[in-house]
Amino acid sequence: MKVARTLLPAFLTATRAGAMPQNGQAVLDATPKHLIKPLGVGHFSEWSRATKKQFLVDWQAGNASEWTIVQGNEGGDLDSMTAALTWAYHLGHSSENTSHPIKAIALLQTPSHALDLRPENKLALDNSQMTPGHEDLLTMDELPEDPETLSKKLRGIVLVDHGVPLRKWSHAKILSIIDHHNDRGTAPKAEPRIFEVAASCTTLVARLMLDELEKLDQEYHMPHELLELVLSAIAIDSGGLSSDKTTKADIETSKRVLARSNWKKDSLEDVMSDLDHQLSKAQKDIDDLDLRDLLRRDWKGDLIDTPSPRTPTVSLGFASIPFSMDEQILKTDFAELFDWFAVHAAWTAEAGVDISICLNKYKKHYKDGEKEKIREVVLTVRDDVRIDQDQADSLFKVVKEALENNKEGIELEPWHRVEELGKRQMVWTHKSGAGRKLFRPIVEKAVMGWD
Repeated sequence: MKVARTLLPAFLTATRAGAMPQNGQAVLDATPKHLIKPLGVGHFSEWSRATKKQFLVDWQAGNASEWTIVQGNEGGDLDSMTAALTWAYHLGHSSENTSHPIKAIALLQTPSHALDLRPENKLALDNSQMTPGHEDLLTMDELPEDPETLSKKLRGIVLVDHGVPLRKWSHAKILSIIDHHNDRGTAPKAEPRIFEVAASCTTLVARLMLDELEKLDQEYHMPHELLELVLSAIAIDSGGLSSDKTTKADIETSKRVLARSNWKKDSLEDVMSDLDHQLSKAQKDIDDLDLRDLLRRDWKGDLIDTPSPRTPTVSLGFASIPFSMDEQILKTDFAELFDWFAVHAAWTAEAGVDISICLNKYKKHYKDGEKEKIREVVLTVRDDVRIDQDQADSLFKVVKEALENNKEGIELEPWHRVEELGKRQMVWTHKSGAGRKLFRPIVEKAVMGWD
């Protein structure tokens, strides 16, 4: 069974059939062989590529108003990507034989050059027979105009795996929301509007897709590559359906998806365990990434409103990194603390960020074989983007106090090299399980109350 599910992209990117005409007559191709890029194979890849092309053609023709963009969060993990692709596929296919067909495309809110910073995404896409280099996918850097302008022209957007759109999409009509995070009250009239706890947002999307598919007079074609991508996303987020985060919805939806896939003869437990093992192994294969890549690999940020008339908005960014501060320092050219902050400053300047939070996590191994999970929080505030030095000092103090005096019971301890830190730099350690979902509201509330 494991052999059948081993992810082998090389075989799947073979040359398409049909290069030779039926009569056997050779056709000369003027394109140099070294410039020919292999295309993905299978219905899912062809649909994704054709949809991307049609979206860009329609935009050029001034018909962006016909389109719905389905977007995951800007972290760009496998769950967000799969949920967006799945719902876009469903919207288009479920409505194609109706009087009001929907043109829908998935948008990955990450640049194309950052997609391979998540090896598990690349592996899952290869398994789904997508084109190498991700040419089938629409990414943020491929949008033909800035989101602020484009959002006014679209039919609307659908949010998956996040419940609030980034500020740049604030002019777009929110048609639907499907999320497994807390409901923050956005777009109360959206339909469907689903907020439900699950290990994976893809679970909620796939469940609704199957519910609606089974009610159609005639079901549309469901490519096995998409079904297997769905199982992959649920597997890695739920620990193969065995983690504490796993819900009944994750299990039941996985059963329904598996029954339609090419793996339907295998047991659910074996399939999900195998997928989780392979994808989790790939996910950890990031030892070769340098600090800049680690910072942008899982980066989320947005503009936050403040009551200050001088600076009505502040740019806030969060990075999640699975290495300790000490390990990250060794990944810089000089392998010293000052260079960590130099690399970090270069990245936040490029991203246009005023205040940055890095959330690190790692395991400390002891001689007796025991392991201890440790997390770190790194706070920095710049004074050269939207705020001056006095404002930066004030904002740093407000956010630092909010973190240290948090009401969530997170006990932050100063890092062991805290005395070496510069102005508006702070690093803490803690042993709680708190991640971005807990820290982001704390920081955002502090920024929104800063004057």
